[in-house]
Amino acid sequence: MRIVIAEDDTLLREGLGLVLRGEGFDVVASTGDPEAFLAAVEEHRPDVAVVDVRMPPTHTDEGIKAAVAARRAHPELAVLVLSAYVEESFATDLLAVGAKRVGYLLKERVGRVDAFVEALRRVAGGGTAIDPEVVAQLFAQRRAGDPLERLTPREKEVLSVMAEGLGNAAIAQRLFITENAVHKHIRNIFFKLDLAPDDHTDRRVAAVLRYLESA
Repeated sequence: MRIVIAEDDTLLREGLGLVLRGEGFDVVASTGDPEAFLAAVEEHRPDVAVVDVRMPPTHTDEGIKAAVAARRAHPELAVLVLSAYVEESFATDLLAVGAKRVGYLLKERVGRVDAFVEALRRVAGGGTAIDPEVVAQLFAQRRAGDPLERLTPREKEVLSVMAEGLGNAAIAQRLFITENAVHKHIRNIFFKLDLAPDDHTDRRVAAVLRYLESA
């Protein structure tokens, strides 16, 4: 798997490279600013980009803007965004461009190598990986009248785990319920969020995006 890293902190950038190479990934470029990152994506056409949200020159949203631009130019590119803080608006910006092959993790998760690598492989394989802390904070910010308030407590639990990118078997294991129960809860979630079957829309992705956008 070919990877481009975009991280302006030299120590973290080098550390990410060491971790990923140690896990058998091919890090084809490591960059410290958005322009260099976009150039590296054009040159190397990686499978995955690992991108810091806050990059030069203002250290606000340059990284997420570069990630969105890279996805628009190369829709097949998987993107795993790293942030020091929970910034849910950036997660929705990235998901809105195309919610498959997208991850959003807190930087502290990188130190848990197995979880970080698992998220990276999930994103590269076409899934999503939203940090559990992001999911928890979004649910804590639910507003009165939110469509998600139609969901039962268990359905909210299922959706929150689904937002992390887990499949039905993993959701069942996390919540100690059967896969049949998970399937039933997800069907109810689709119904309550008015997500009818559509050949052009992945309803799991649509449900997660609705969840993130409602914060």
